[in-house]
Amino acid sequence: MSSPPFLIPPNAPFTPEQRAWLSGFFAGFAAPDDGSVTPLSPEANAAVMAGASGDGDDGEAPWHDQTLALDARMALAQGRPLRRRMMAAMAQQDCGQCGYNCETYADVLVAKKETRLNLCAPGGKDTARMLKTLAAELEQAPPALAAGPTAPAIAAAPAIAPAPGRSRDNPVQATFLSRRRLNKEGSEKDTWHIEFDIGASQLTYTVGDSFGVFPKNDLGLVDQIIAMLGASHVTPVNGKTLRDALLTDVSLCPAPDALFELISFITGGAQREKARLLAQGGDPDGDAAMLDVLAVLQKFPSARLHPEAFVEALEQLQPRLYSISSSPKASPGRLSLTVDAVRYVVGKRKRFGVASTFLTERIAPGDSLPVYVQPAHGFSLPDDPATPIIMIGPGTGVAPFRAFLQERAATQASGKNWLFFGHQRSACDFFYAEEFETMKATGLLTRLSLAWSRDGGEKFYVQDRMGQAGRELWAWLAEGAHFYVCGDAQRMAKDVERALVDVVAEFGARSADEAVAFVAQLKKSGRYQQDVY
Repeated sequence: MSSPPFLIPPNAPFTPEQRAWLSGFFAGFAAPDDGSVTPLSPEANAAVMAGASGDGDDGEAPWHDQTLALDARMALAQGRPLRRRMMAAMAQQDCGQCGYNCETYADVLVAKKETRLNLCAPGGKDTARMLKTLAAELEQAPPALAAGPTAPAIAAAPAIAPAPGRSRDNPVQATFLSRRRLNKEGSEKDTWHIEFDIGASQLTYTVGDSFGVFPKNDLGLVDQIIAMLGASHVTPVNGKTLRDALLTDVSLCPAPDALFELISFITGGAQREKARLLAQGGDPDGDAAMLDVLAVLQKFPSARLHPEAFVEALEQLQPRLYSISSSPKASPGRLSLTVDAVRYVVGKRKRFGVASTFLTERIAPGDSLPVYVQPAHGFSLPDDPATPIIMIGPGTGVAPFRAFLQERAATQASGKNWLFFGHQRSACDFFYAEEFETMKATGLLTRLSLAWSRDGGEKFYVQDRMGQAGRELWAWLAEGAHFYVCGDAQRMAKDVERALVDVVAEFGARSADEAVAFVAQLKKSGRYQQDVY
């Protein structure tokens, strides 16, 4: 008698395709040893679990879904080669902030062409810890078992220096020009249009690309940390003053595991145990998620940290990526961003987003800063200018679509354009309202669908507007329209995809499974593209 299949519960955080893959994978291990199947030897079973049957990889990546939590991604990658499990540990956004996409970052780690394990900014400490665990496994694994077929080719390939301004490792200087607030009086948000002059750098970009900015930390925060250390701001550290090192070189949020390890070495008793647990990913006091560098110094006031050892325990200050909101054809030599200023309170202390407040508050017009362009990975306008496009961009997610529309206007593209924009209140949160209304009046913007979540008694979002316009939305897709989404990965992007599946099912006369498959095919063919974070 055959055993029943291993089923993943319908409410598990997986798509139908991911549940099917997992069910099939685990079913192979659930089959009873009743003589109908020859059990694997311990050696063979270990080889299968490590992905040693050939490459042990079918080329599929069911974990490559930015809406999945880390534990769900790692479950989907179980039994795959080490390089594939490393890929699953990434945030799956292919944002390029690490200098690679998720797959190639994993491959260069396995090939030991890259040693930094903390470059996945969207994945944060969870990804860095998982990569550290997998890197330890890499040190013990036979090279062929760990690497798979692609990593040796990467290892053998000569290193090619990126062109200036085309990589985080080779930035150029740009000039900050101006900022203007996009929200009107009464808004709960603080969003800014930021302009740069890139003419002198001869930096080029294409709509859909992202702009990498190297920010500086807040001077007030830096001086508080120096005071907690009991040091002078001119203390020499790595060839510069302590203040300069803390301003430009290291991240001050969140606190890295290495800082807890350092504190555990120089404290004792309960303090040492707490620091040791925090270094291992524990949370002895329930506050681990709120600990930035200053909060750690306040939590362990008896720790007397040498300034140089302290700085060496911190992680490198990472650049931040923003979707470009302008077209080079519309504004030669200039580039714009659409940036939310991030501010929040933890306990009684105000905290600030490093790059967002650097751009919206601290940098002055005329100042220069290191920048680079991160080319888009599969987020671009259709090759055929006659192809219709549907753009879903609530909040700052509208940024690349402003660029798309400027580009379509400059090139006189004949394709229809439909923009879905949403935010909290129509009176104060309609970014670029005059521009979009003008585009609509001239016919460039064929349709403009708006959704305001705080204007009525019930919250109303872009996915709700999609449902209302479902019949015409399906008609555009049937004509061959490309579908784009930009914005929040965890909530909005997931809800938009679910709404699109519902539209396809209802107006495309398909079953639920057929609608899911249709949307999956849109993604596979490049007609469904996302820039999410």
